Amino acid sequence: MTTLRLILADQLSHSLASLQDCDLNNDWLLIAEVREEASYVKHHKKKIAFLFSAMRHFAEELKEQGHNLHYTHYNDANNQGSLFAEVERLCKQKNVDKIVLTHPGEYRILAEMQSWQEKLKIPVEILQDDRFLSSLDEFATWAHERKQLRMEFFYREMRKKWHFLMDGDKPVGDKWNFDSSNRKALPKGMAPPQPSKFEPDTITQDVLALVAENFSEHFGELDNFHFATTRTQALLVLHEFIAQRLIHFGDYQDAMVQGEPWMYHSHIGFYLNCGLLTPKEIIEQAENAYRNGDAPLNAVEGFIRQILGWREYVRGLYWLKMPDYKAENFLEATRSLPQFYWDAKTKMNCLHQCVKETSENAYAHHIQRLMVLGNFALLAGLHPDEVNEWFLIVYADAYEWVELPNVSGMILFADGGLLASKPYAASGSYINKMSNYCKGCHYKVKEKNGPQACPFNYLYWDFLDRNQEKLGKNPRLGMPYRTLSKMTTEKRQAIQSDAQILFKALENNEEV
Repeated sequence: MTTLRLILADQLSHSLASLQDCDLNNDWLLIAEVREEASYVKHHKKKIAFLFSAMRHFAEELKEQGHNLHYTHYNDANNQGSLFAEVERLCKQKNVDKIVLTHPGEYRILAEMQSWQEKLKIPVEILQDDRFLSSLDEFATWAHERKQLRMEFFYREMRKKWHFLMDGDKPVGDKWNFDSSNRKALPKGMAPPQPSKFEPDTITQDVLALVAENFSEHFGELDNFHFATTRTQALLVLHEFIAQRLIHFGDYQDAMVQGEPWMYHSHIGFYLNCGLLTPKEIIEQAENAYRNGDAPLNAVEGFIRQILGWREYVRGLYWLKMPDYKAENFLEATRSLPQFYWDAKTKMNCLHQCVKETSENAYAHHIQRLMVLGNFALLAGLHPDEVNEWFLIVYADAYEWVELPNVSGMILFADGGLLASKPYAASGSYINKMSNYCKGCHYKVKEKNGPQACPFNYLYWDFLDRNQEKLGKNPRLGMPYRTLSKMTTEKRQAIQSDAQILFKALENNEEV
């Protein structure tokens, strides 16, 4: 009996469910670079290069283990262009009796896979992706009949289940969450260490040439590619983060500094989300650093919360609420994505820096994504479809299961508060507090109105004003709405006027 086992670009793990019990004598593995997946959105050039290179390196490892593996290269003359067509072709060539898959990370792919058995007249088995620490059924059970699906409470249950950072039945340090300790700006003169970098080998060089030739119209820069593309390299990235940056990660995880895109973050999202690293081994190494006295509790807890709490939570929420979740637009946002999200041509220095670094690196850390790029999208009322597509395109760690809840739920409040208890809206003062962007800006962060005022200042109040019917009763927005109610008519009119001038300029593709 011959079984075909398809491995997707985000399933590059030797522990993958569909690789277990593989018959080396009879089974076939398939990994395919296909046009449909590379171009259904115009992914960042570095994202495509990273995944294609990681896929090719993983394929070599599987071959060394003795697997029968068919690898479809992007430029193969007989490449059929889609996953289904490649599966269908190999089924015919190898006289396949059964197809075994691991649950994919995106709803659209799962929906397609669920049709394959009928189309191919071959049994198709879709296995649970047990690389995650919470199953989809487990999350659904936790969420059942809860009025609010708050990540914090899910996170506590996960801590108890896996016994991470626990002293018996209590959390280490007698607190579940040390987030209040993790909001410091970077002191002057403090320089974060450089990220782990790797010289492209022959496989990666071939991929870079392929991407340059075939994806020249896609967003982003391809130069200075230095990502890890093997598990061995990814483990080195993790080790260097634990040894060099974890100690300061907690204090400065929210800080932003011009010219320092990497800061004290781990940069392992690339490798975790494609399977080169697994969440359990990452968390164990971080906890060991705390237990051994090599990193403080606020840093380790904050880091573990991102993986054990947030990452597992958004995946569960995605699969619980899809496909309807993708169409959510609670605030009825309609404005188009400004051109500066693509070319960085804006006089707002914070946005210029974040888009520029995103183009260069296919990376920005979570506060740049949430409180600069996302904050503007929220305040300006950009349509969720366009914002979601942009975030999916530009970041090398972005897959719909993780991107969509973060953008629609966390950034845009498009789900009406299912994920977040309030919109993460902020004026220029927050950006000024957490970064040095404002010092080099055309606008003045302390000015509230007029042509020199920081647009985030009047957009913040305009956002609250125009959405008061939907947000006015939110208990976490009581203070700003009380402040808004005390503003004079003239002040509110000035806010609305400044906002409309900016929106008109965006519509006319003028630089703002």
